[in-house]
Amino acid sequence: MIEVEHLSKSYGSTSAIQDVTFKVERGEILGFLGPNGAGKTTTMRILTGYLPASGGTARIAGYDVGENSMAVRSRIGYLPEIPPLYPEMTVEGFLHFVAQIKGVKKSDRPRRVNLVLERCHLTQKRRVLIRKLSRGFKQRVGIAQAIVHDPPAIILDEPTVGLDPKQIIEVRNLIKSLAGEHTIILSTHILPEASMTCDRIAIIDRGQIVATNTPEKLMSDLTGGTNYELEVEGNESAIAPILLSLPGVSSVESIASEPLVANRTLIRLKAIPSKELGSEIAAAIVSQGWKLHEMRKTVVSLEDVFLQLTTEEKTLENQDMAG
Repeated sequence: MIEVEHLSKSYGSTSAIQDVTFKVERGEILGFLGPNGAGKTTTMRILTGYLPASGGTARIAGYDVGENSMAVRSRIGYLPEIPPLYPEMTVEGFLHFVAQIKGVKKSDRPRRVNLVLERCHLTQKRRVLIRKLSRGFKQRVGIAQAIVHDPPAIILDEPTVGLDPKQIIEVRNLIKSLAGEHTIILSTHILPEASMTCDRIAIIDRGQIVATNTPEKLMSDLTGGTNYELEVEGNESAIAPILLSLPGVSSVESIASEPLVANRTLIRLKAIPSKELGSEIAAAIVSQGWKLHEMRKTVVSLEDVFLQLTTEEKTLENQDMAG
C-alpha cells in the first residue's frame, strides 16, 4: 500500500533524510519511531505531498507521490502534529466542510460525517465549538477529518503529544480500531505508544532507517537470545563451566553488583533464541550441591532497542516480516 525507496531530502548542504526505504502492507500499522529531529516529520511531509523529495520515490496506493500528487492526496488522510482545525466552527460543521473540500459527494456527506462522529466518539460533541473542546477531543476531531473521506492510507504525526494518560489511551484505542480497514503510518517518539499500537516499527535516526521489524523481533535481535540472571552460592570458579556445558547456553559471565553474602555470585547467562532453559539451569546448579537463591529472566524492552540504535549508531539487519 505504501512503498518508500531510497527517499532523500536536503536543504542546501544539510541532509534531513537519506536513503529512507520501507513499506507498509495493506491494513497494517507501522510505527515510525525516532528521536526529535531524526527526520520523521520530513518523511511524513514528503509522503503527503507537502514537501518535494530531493531523491528517491514514494508510492501510495500505486501512485507516485511526486508525479501524481493530487491522486495521492485524495487517497490519504493526514493528521499533522498540530491538528488543522477551525476553532470557531462546530465539530459537525467542520467535518462537513472537510468532506466537501476532499471531494465527498454531497449526497454522501451526511453519512460519512455521522460515521466518523460515531467512530471517533464525537457524537455528543457534534454541535460544540471546536475551541471549547479539550485537547483530547481536538485530537479526535483531527483524526475524524483525516478519515472523513474514507482514505485507504492514514498518516498520523505525533497524534498523542500533549495528551494526559487517559486521553492517550483513548486515542491509541481509536487508532488501533482503524487498522485493517486503513493502512496507517504512526510517527512518534513515545515508545509505549509504538509498542502497544503498531504491528511493525521502523526506527529512524539522523535521517536514516536503522531497523525495521515487529517490536518482538527487534527486541529478540538485540538480545541475541534469552538472558537469565542468577544468584548462586557455590564454587565461583566451577559454576561457569558447568552452566556453559548445558545445550543452548551461549555465554556465562559474572556481573558486578552490590556486595553479596559470602560465597554468593551474580551470573548473567545467555541462551540461544527461543530456548527456555530455566529448569535445566536450576537442575544443574542443584546437582552440584550449590544453592540457587534467585533466578530471573531479563526481558529487553523497546526502549532498550531504541536507545541502543539511536545512541550507539548500531544497525539491526532489516528483516521485514512481509518477506
